Amino acid sequence: MKYIVFYLLLLFSFSHAKYLDNHSCNECHEKIYEEFQSSQHAKSYFNDELHRRIADVADKKKYACATCHMPMADNLKDLLSGDARPDKNNKTHTDAVSCYFCHTIAYVKKAHKFNVNIKSRQADGYKPTLYGRLTHPDDSDKHSSVNNPVYAKNACTGCHSHKRNDNNVTIFKAMDKNQDSLECIKCHMPEVTGGAEKMDKRARGQHASHKFLGIHDPKFRATGVDINITAKDTKLEVKLTNKMTHPLIVQPARAKFLKIEIKRNGKTIWQNYKKDPSEDKKGYFAYSFKREGEKIIIPATATESSVYNLDAKSTKTLIYQVPKLQSGDIITVGLYVQFAKSDCASVIKLEDKTLSQPTLMKEVKYHF
Repeated sequence: MKYIVFYLLLLFSFSHAKYLDNHSCNECHEKIYEEFQSSQHAKSYFNDELHRRIADVADKKKYACATCHMPMADNLKDLLSGDARPDKNNKTHTDAVSCYFCHTIAYVKKAHKFNVNIKSRQADGYKPTLYGRLTHPDDSDKHSSVNNPVYAKNACTGCHSHKRNDNNVTIFKAMDKNQDSLECIKCHMPEVTGGAEKMDKRARGQHASHKFLGIHDPKFRATGVDINITAKDTKLEVKLTNKMTHPLIVQPARAKFLKIEIKRNGKTIWQNYKKDPSEDKKGYFAYSFKREGEKIIIPATATESSVYNLDAKSTKTLIYQVPKLQSGDIITVGLYVQFAKSDCASVIKLEDKTLSQPTLMKEVKYHF
């Protein structure tokens, strides 16, 4: 625990330099700012209800999630210790995963429990230096610019790699230790039309999208998994191929599951579950946690964890016994996500009920 505290202290030893809030970037990076505002990185404790509810249940005093979800907080140590709570009037709190934070990472310290973003030291009295991937980036009156290889290698791994709780139980895992950020950037920050700056001095013509496309984007979430159906007599095979470089399930609050229906003359003659999708153990992907042998929902204090998953770049074939199929039968296989799976939603009070409702990721039909 001591070495983690040390790195957190080091993380914010640079903070003498003036903080550039998110909105200040809009002056020169108008399109990127607009993209960022629609992203999950722009969601903070105050406007991400699911995150806030889970954080509050996990620890009513400390805001232990601040390291990744409120990393520019000017009182980070107090948030982590419980001496302060998130403040909606503090810009370093409401900026969430801010532009300034992501663009001042010097390197990522890899560690067993979770990785730590080590921030660059900024000289007091001078305009800050921001890092990125551009070759020969332009400076501005607000900041200097430097190309830093960490943005092609490890920048994403600081927060998106893995997390273990105080009992050494994995509660989040999105990346293997040998993966680099380029794999993330390729999918989640694709090149789009328009230069990185409003005044495109070097006529670059394209920039990396800062929408950080993910599961909340309907078109994007349909691209990660292929679904193939084969059927004969009373046997149905559903082959799932994960095209992503991370597992199907990375978030402990979520569940992804299959809804399979066979219709004959417009009527459902078979479905893979009756009431709850978790009835189909083969087609329900989620984390589960225990504390001293008893099931728990919020993983902060878990002593055991397990996950039924579809690993990165892997295929799983699910076999079902179904009623004898006839010509004209229609088989529909849908892959759904619950951002707050049913048992998670049962222990937190969500005003936004859509978070716990099934959301379609992809659907495939097969005509027998």
